[in-house]
Formats: sequence, C-alpha cells, structure tokens
Amino acid sequence: MAATVLVVEDEPAIQELIALNLRQAGHRTLRALSAEEARNLIRDSLPDLILLDWMLPGQSGIDFARKLKTDAATKAIPIIMLTARGEEEDKVQGLETGADDYITKPFSTRELTARIKAVLRRRAPQMTEDLVEAGGVRLDPVTHRVSGNGQPLDMGPTEFRLLHFLMTHPERVHSRSQLLDQVWGSHVFVEDRTVDVHIRRLRCALEATGHDHLIQTVRGAGYRFSASA
Repeated sequence: MAATVLVVEDEPAIQELIALNLRQAGHRTLRALSAEEARNLIRDSLPDLILLDWMLPGQSGIDFARKLKTDAATKAIPIIMLTARGEEEDKVQGLETGADDYITKPFSTRELTARIKAVLRRRAPQMTEDLVEAGGVRLDPVTHRVSGNGQPLDMGPTEFRLLHFLMTHPERVHSRSQLLDQVWGSHVFVEDRTVDVHIRRLRCALEATGHDHLIQTVRGAGYRFSASA
C-alpha cells in the first residue's frame, strides 16, 4: 500500500533522486528543503513517514525531530534520519530524539526502500501491503479483498480501511478521534459520530460470516479488533 513520505533534504539533487526512487517504489512524496518548509507541509497534510536530513539550514534535523516528537499531532509519525555522520555517538543521539531508524550517506536505493518498509511494518502496518489474517477474517490490501472463513465479504472503501487499521493493531482500543486521524486523515473535518456509522456498516458486512463480534465496543473508550475469546 502506498505511503505518503515527506523528504526533508536541503540538497536538491539528492532530494530529487530520493523522491524518484520512492515514486518508483509506489509511494507518494512530499518535499521540503528546510524544517520550516516541512512544518508548513505537515500543517496541511500529515505524512505517513518522514525522511529527515540531519544537517538542514536554520533548524537542524535533530532539533526538528525532537520538536515533532513532543507535538501530539506529529509524535506518532515514524522518522528515518538521513546523515553523513556515521559515528556511533551520532547514531545514538539521533535515535534518542525519537527517530525510528538511521541511514548513513551514501546509501543504496535498495537499503532505503527496505528500511522504509521495515519501519512502516513496525510503526504503521496498515500502510504496508502485507496480508492480514485473524479470527477467520482474511484481508488482502493488494487485491482489496476481504473474506470470512473463505467466503468473500463485500464492504465499502472506508469500511475496508477501518478494518485494515483495526486488524493491524489488534487488541488495542482506539478512540473515535484516533480512528478519524488514522483512517480518514487528521485534516479531514468530520464528526466523531461518523466513526460509529462506519463501525455499524463494518459489522453488518462481517455479520454475513458471523465475524461481527470481532469488532468490539469498549464503553467510554472506543473500539478494538479482538480475535480472542
């Protein structure tokens, strides 16, 4: 599944090369030459992952990463640091800011795409194309098909995204606002009760094979996907 990756790199040629490789890997890209420009882009549209250069004009990448991790709106966005600094102490400093990974320049295209895939699988599994199966429900992001005990299930695109997110974060309770941010996007302004409507539709779709009980309501907290008895 395509992810939106923000590339924050002050060298235009390197930025263009990274963006080209990301597009070839199926990802969407946003590009910024500085932390200030990146901040403006994030204000308009939250990315799924940030590739952040250590050395930037004005605010450094390390300081910007630290700022992102202390902001409630951006702290969950995975960050991969890009830098020519390869000393262990520098790597530790980068990771201690909250970065999820660290790539030393120069790096290969294969290494970059592999690191992105690994971080997304760990931090944002709903953005990968990995097949998900639990409790008799099977969801394939590539073919956009869902089945229950082998029987095809019909559901709308929003219900599909909602189920995908819940299945890739099993047993965790998510509030309406969290689901709105993760499934609809943080910059889409809809009422919290919209989530309830789509949860009902999702349960109706799963009811055909008796799997509607997997979507549980946690009173006063939100919803979760649970395949446990």
